[in-house]
Amino acid sequence: MTLLVEQIKAALEDKAIPEKAAFFPRFFKSGPGEYGEGDKFLGVKVPEQRKIAKSVYKDISLDEIETLIQDEYHEVRLTGVLILVYRYEKLKSDEERKKLVDFYLSNLKWVNNWDLVDSSCHHILGHYYLNRDKSLFYELAATNHLWSQRVAMVSTYYWIKRGEFKDALALAEKFLDHPHDLMHKAVGWMLREIGNQDFKVEYVFLKKHYRQMPRTALRYAIEKFDEEVRQDFLKGRV
Repeated sequence: MTLLVEQIKAALEDKAIPEKAAFFPRFFKSGPGEYGEGDKFLGVKVPEQRKIAKSVYKDISLDEIETLIQDEYHEVRLTGVLILVYRYEKLKSDEERKKLVDFYLSNLKWVNNWDLVDSSCHHILGHYYLNRDKSLFYELAATNHLWSQRVAMVSTYYWIKRGEFKDALALAEKFLDHPHDLMHKAVGWMLREIGNQDFKVEYVFLKKHYRQMPRTALRYAIEKFDEEVRQDFLKGRV
């Protein structure tokens, strides 16, 4: 472990709040049989992690970032992921970006909770693959790995915000019968974001699929609809 990694971990430990450390295992479902089983927490708030990440991202090496991302503590991993995002966003060449994309994908095993996924994948993979072949995301979707599947779905957020809906809709359709509520929430969230850009596109998709959708996905998707239309979907009147 390098001096800089030790300093980052010490800075995180300095911001640890015991009450948060006790609460986070329940919030992030780290109990036996839960999606975050075995995860450990220091009890650091995300804004503090962002401050630390922003203070070091220019100077830290990829080897040091990898050490952070593979740490046993959740907040250390998230700080490593945030550093990677800040580094990626400052890059100017596709060659440099591709290197970080490959690095991110090689460490996907440790991007292993919804906050780590949601804080990183659309900034890195979403950006890089905006105008590129999207087969990677269908490969991730076809795995039996929850976090890879969530990466596939949430990465579409970057494209949605730029008016590109095709792959988001295709992936959402693939995940309609997914067994996990974290994927139901991701699908509903991305559909809602499509609706924010183009209500008709979301409406047409929902009209076709809403009866078979998990209730959680539907509720997320229609959260911002007018109440009358929302109730029509909830009560099967569309």
